[in-house]
Amino acid sequence: MSDPSKRWDETSRRYRTYIRLEKRLAANTVESYLRDVGQFAEFVSSTFGVAPRWVTPAMVEAFLASLFDLGVSGPTQARILSGVKSFFNFLLMEESIKTSPAELIDGPKLARRLPEVLSTAEIDSILATFDTSSPLGIRNAAMIETLYSCGLRVSELVGLRFGDVFFDEGFLRVTGKGDRQRLVPLSPSARTLIERYLSVRDPRGGGSDTLFLNVRGNGLTRVMVFTILKEATAAAGISKSVSPHTLRHSFATHLLEGGASIRQVQELLGHESILTTEIYTHLDTSHLRRTVDRHHPLSRKA
Repeated sequence: MSDPSKRWDETSRRYRTYIRLEKRLAANTVESYLRDVGQFAEFVSSTFGVAPRWVTPAMVEAFLASLFDLGVSGPTQARILSGVKSFFNFLLMEESIKTSPAELIDGPKLARRLPEVLSTAEIDSILATFDTSSPLGIRNAAMIETLYSCGLRVSELVGLRFGDVFFDEGFLRVTGKGDRQRLVPLSPSARTLIERYLSVRDPRGGGSDTLFLNVRGNGLTRVMVFTILKEATAAAGISKSVSPHTLRHSFATHLLEGGASIRQVQELLGHESILTTEIYTHLDTSHLRRTVDRHHPLSRKA
């Protein structure tokens, strides 16, 4: 192993500890960042033979050009560049470097794609496919209803514990990205389904504290939830590409269409930045017109 490669390995280990323990990023995010940094390290080591502290902006640009030549998509290039920038920001914090070679590097321009959205009728038709006379059907209906009516990420859903459900107060305590917690109102329909599920839930196995369990009594995985939703969507005759995140998109869109403010939706979704939430304002602008008509003095004068 060459000396530059050793330097990359040593620095990557410190970076892993930092983002896992201090930044408290989710395990999947940590692995994704390390994978991207590893790809960058391999390119720089093999092409230029330098350690992290000697990387220049030109080397970062050459790396991005190599990704383009390999046919890597724009969104993936942008994600990898984000990981590389995070890595060099860590080196700045450590004072291993004085400036980040990636700081002024722009990623590919991305077209902002509007997320797929389901109507309330389509969501009802998905829920209607579950046989709620069976424990499995009740569990599936409770999960999908909770995903939609609470606007959860699928990772947040499978991570729910008994202690996160406050039936009397009507709230869920949700642990999102970076272990940030938020309270989300629990809809009456979700509450009813969860209570029905708990009455037939089989706690055998090791996931007794986990709210939603598989048939062996262990916690569900994100892939299992995706598969359940995909099968229900097909059974409902819906041709749209639907994932658990589609329900989260639909939750946000329906709130805005009903007159909720972008700040309220940001809080309910657990977005750290309102810029992440603003994509939903492009889906339907009628609520913005109603807000102006109702509150702006010139509208009232007219």
